[in-house]
Amino acid sequence: MKRNIPIYIIALFIFLSFQSTGLKAQKLEGTIRYLRTQNWAKMMASVDYISKQQRDRSMYMWGTRSEWKTYTHLHFNATESKYENSEEEAEPGNEGWSDRKEIFFMKCNFKDNTLYDGLTLLGKTYLIHDSIVPPKWKIMNDMKEVAGHICMNASMNDTLRKQNTTVWFALDMPLSSGPDRFIGLPGIILEVDVNNGALIMTADKIDMLPLTTELDVPAKLKGKKVTMSEYTKLIEKQIKERKAAEEPWFWGMSY
Repeated sequence: MKRNIPIYIIALFIFLSFQSTGLKAQKLEGTIRYLRTQNWAKMMASVDYISKQQRDRSMYMWGTRSEWKTYTHLHFNATESKYENSEEEAEPGNEGWSDRKEIFFMKCNFKDNTLYDGLTLLGKTYLIHDSIVPPKWKIMNDMKEVAGHICMNASMNDTLRKQNTTVWFALDMPLSSGPDRFIGLPGIILEVDVNNGALIMTADKIDMLPLTTELDVPAKLKGKKVTMSEYTKLIEKQIKERKAAEEPWFWGMSY
């Protein structure tokens, strides 16, 4: 249940928390499993540049099934995190990410303020090594429980993909990590809601255990090395071409 709390009380709570979380942050280490749910009907409804008839035709391709569920993992410690797909199946007969052979990982080194991603776009692998630039968050004043942790919400707007996102970050886990590129808040992000349910990622299992090799990335990766700016331009080009063809922009790429 959400609770509205005066913003000055929230600000005081955060301030006092950060005075005593240095040691706690150093001890935080483990893996979070997220249930990732894509709602194709809501994803298609957000594509406003094609007709309803075309949207209905695209939906027909997926039959009567509107939701697809997969698992992803976030491995983290006090200074690093790595987000990747899981080999676990979230539902029987799942034909989602777990069956793909694509390269996909997102690694952050918060101590050095660097990121290293291995991503596949339209069948081509890109290796991104750049500085971390977190989203521009607006911290709100609602609170709720996610996976046993009291969380506060924040929001951001992606003008490129036309996505409004609300996230919930844990007040007792003072690390800036989160799934995908949803990072940069004063607590690990445990839930993400993109475009009112078009995509939801929520933590359903948290294992606070020492990591071994989970933060490692493959030693030999083949792919085109680009900066985050260059990769964003590739996304912009993809979206522009899809719009011109009056097709959903997210065909062949992550929503």
